[in-house]
Amino acid sequence: MARRRRAEGVLDTELAELPPELRWREWVARVEAVIFAAPGPVERDVLARVVGRGCSIELVIDDIREALRGRAYDLVSVAGGWQLRSRPRYAEAIHAAFGSTPAPIQLSQAELLVLACIAYHQPVTRAELGDMIGKQVSRDTIGYLRSVDFIAAGPRSPQPGAPYTYVTTKGFLAHFGLDTLRDLPDMEMLEDAGLLSKEKLLAGDFPMPPSDEDVELAPGVAEDDEFS
Repeated sequence: MARRRRAEGVLDTELAELPPELRWREWVARVEAVIFAAPGPVERDVLARVVGRGCSIELVIDDIREALRGRAYDLVSVAGGWQLRSRPRYAEAIHAAFGSTPAPIQLSQAELLVLACIAYHQPVTRAELGDMIGKQVSRDTIGYLRSVDFIAAGPRSPQPGAPYTYVTTKGFLAHFGLDTLRDLPDMEMLEDAGLLSKEKLLAGDFPMPPSDEDVELAPGVAEDDEFS
């Protein structure tokens, strides 16, 4: 009896008894349900647990996106996975309905500068960050960026003393609406154009990829230049 209950509890992913059209519709519905229920972006390996081995996750995602065309929310690629997000043009309606929303993460210009250096030069040590910026980076700044899940400790550096390095996280990608770090603006082009510099960053000109007009991205940045 126990063996039978365990067998009944195993999800049938292949759905071999269904005709192809109904099988596909069930796979699409399962993927959408998993993404809808998830608190954050859902990666491919998670979605693969609910569909058959011959199912193309990319085609399923395409079908869901097509079904959501014209709806108040969309399915976006972010942080190496997929997530349902409301379209920004409905932000006022959402705010009106709930009265208030969680306070956005605020970054000072100094914190934004450190974050940009980590994003483009990771893995990087705190001492190396200080060399780039021209001033020692405080532990408080590193601590705050870690507390909001924008950076994490990376591999130990081969330098004497093997100091910790810092890298960006999936939380960083999700907050700034990036799928992978390859979506960051090309650093060499920004440097050649004079846009990736300490002066520009301190002035608030943090380079970001062009935003999709149908996807709500990160909130604004607080004005606070502690490095000047």
